[in-house]
Amino acid sequence: MTTLRVLQFITPAGFYGAERWVLALANNIDTADMICDLAVTREGDSQDLTVAEVYPELAGKVHYLPMSGRFDFRVVQQLCNIIHERGIDVIHTHGYKSDILGLLAAKKSGIRCVSTPHGFAGKVNLKLATFIKIGTHMLRYFDAIAPLSEELVNDMKRMGVPTRKTRFIRNGVDLTEIDAAITGPLPSERREWGLTVGYIGQMIPRKGVADLLSVFDALYQENPGLKLQLLGDGSQRRELENQAGEQASAGAIEFLGFRGDRLELLSEFSLFVMTSSLEGIPRCLMEAMAVGVPVVAYDIPGVDRLIEHGKTGMLAPHGDKAALIACCRQVLQNPELAAKLAANGRKLVEEHYSAARMALEYKALFTELLDGGKLADSSPRETG
Repeated sequence: MTTLRVLQFITPAGFYGAERWVLALANNIDTADMICDLAVTREGDSQDLTVAEVYPELAGKVHYLPMSGRFDFRVVQQLCNIIHERGIDVIHTHGYKSDILGLLAAKKSGIRCVSTPHGFAGKVNLKLATFIKIGTHMLRYFDAIAPLSEELVNDMKRMGVPTRKTRFIRNGVDLTEIDAAITGPLPSERREWGLTVGYIGQMIPRKGVADLLSVFDALYQENPGLKLQLLGDGSQRRELENQAGEQASAGAIEFLGFRGDRLELLSEFSLFVMTSSLEGIPRCLMEAMAVGVPVVAYDIPGVDRLIEHGKTGMLAPHGDKAALIACCRQVLQNPELAAKLAANGRKLVEEHYSAARMALEYKALFTELLDGGKLADSSPRETG
């Protein structure tokens, strides 16, 4: 059988959900059947290119594409050159910039193109909103769109993407990476729980980290032994640091930025809290559950696919900080509840959200497109 050759294309904005998704897929493919090259744009000295730097050599070759400004259409020709030189069968894009540039390269080169939407930004400026609108409009011209959640499937319908082109492939987390990072017992196997509340992710408005800081401050005033660790960065970081500095809990809050040992730190959390207003199916939440850390979050679409209240985590109505405080308090004060939530969360990820399962479904999708030129049926479905 001929080896399938895929080009993953992303314009990295950090090392967050989409970038980690690309890495998880690469770590779980069978390279006897499929090679996944990676193309990333190089947009300046301050850009985080971790995804390219840690990309597994066995998965495929990494290509760096110089890019000037927000959009540089010279990247299209660079992609075409890679497609020709590497014998690429399918280009797989992630994000509105890569969707626009990748689609143009696919059409110019005469190969199949697939996009995976990872979610959409909330409030943005007019210029960025225009680019995003162009990117989402172009999705209807792809050979296939593979959203990560049912909510994103519905978004595709609203955006005019033909239903026959939509294939729902559920998001997955790389259990091999997680298990390798945990040297001791899973948190769900602990007899005692520590006092560290944690968060990993971007520090941007839709993540609602300001609410998390307020919630932690209330919990800290009840229990001064608590500490809060925040991993990640973003446009709101300085504003959030200022807010934290004015709270009674200021000395107990750590902004750790990007960390290569995030999974080791995550495994030491007593509780993972997510206060987002908009998500697909969040990778950071899946990672916390896979590590075996109990989770508490606002009840929003996507998150509710992972958390069943009282079983795999605790949910509070979006924006209801008092309810979120109560949920956190229950977990922190009840080790039996914490252990039950942690064990159930890990089991859920193992059974339904592994990257190994996800990689098999993408291979099947790519093969189907190459064999028939289009998807076999007219309704979005899950392949596993």
